[in-house]
Amino acid sequence: MSEPTVAEAVERIYGSLQADNADIDVHIATLKAALVREGVKEAVFDPARLVQNNRSGRKLMQAYFRQRGVTVKYAAS
Repeated sequence: MSEPTVAEAVERIYGSLQADNADIDVHIATLKAALVREGVKEAVFDPARLVQNNRSGRKLMQAYFRQRGVTVKYAAS
């Protein structure tokens, strides 16, 4: 089985966020590994797909991911 791509890892994180953060740390670790494999420095998320699409929710997500070594950016809506 091949390792997931960044896009696949991001999709898994969206699913985890919808499921009340189930296994979020596992998915963040998978995303971090995919970013390294693909040589990408940051993960881009669509704010419209987030559970808490407000400034505080986005900043909280960025801080949580940053503590785990992943830089998060948001795509323009």
